Amino acid sequence: MRYVALGDSYTIGTSVPPAERWPERLVAAVGPPDAPRLELVANLGVNGATSADLIRGQLPGLVGLRPDLVSVLIGVNDVVRGVPPATYAANLERILAVLLDRLAPDRIVTVTIPDYTVTPAGGDYGDPRRQHDAIVAANATMTRLAANAGIAFVDIFDLSKRAAQDRTLVAADGLHPSGAQYAAWVERIAPIVTGLFAG
Repeated sequence: MRYVALGDSYTIGTSVPPAERWPERLVAAVGPPDAPRLELVANLGVNGATSADLIRGQLPGLVGLRPDLVSVLIGVNDVVRGVPPATYAANLERILAVLLDRLAPDRIVTVTIPDYTVTPAGGDYGDPRRQHDAIVAANATMTRLAANAGIAFVDIFDLSKRAAQDRTLVAADGLHPSGAQYAAWVERIAPIVTGLFAG
């Protein structure tokens, strides 16, 4: 099963070794042994990417990659840059529409935006309360649009909030998730993906 990951710094795994990124961990975790195996043919995530950047820079790359599964985690940079919620929603609709032209709904998985505001460096990227609320709103948009399209979504928001008390869940840059946090994400994402294959 050819797997392509789309997204931003959380997908490309800024500040962690490649083996600790969540898409790489997902490939290793999906089972059971007799289920189709995943091959990560491309991680197209780009640090700092917005939903508009994903449309321009990542979706065109799917043509030659021929994925059987695509994951999407995008939106934190829309929040940081103050992209209007309606624009973010329209971009998400376009992203999902393009993916649905190539894949069945059960071959797409979306992941919610983590709460970076609880990290030591979170306050450098806007007022924490305001940005927290904006992330919650963006996640509600992703959840709604995915559900309307019959696409799986995985909510890891609560897992990211644990970093407020457990700094081992934060990478050395003080902002991004550590490998340990990504491992916790995959414990939640992998069963969903395995279930899609079994469906």
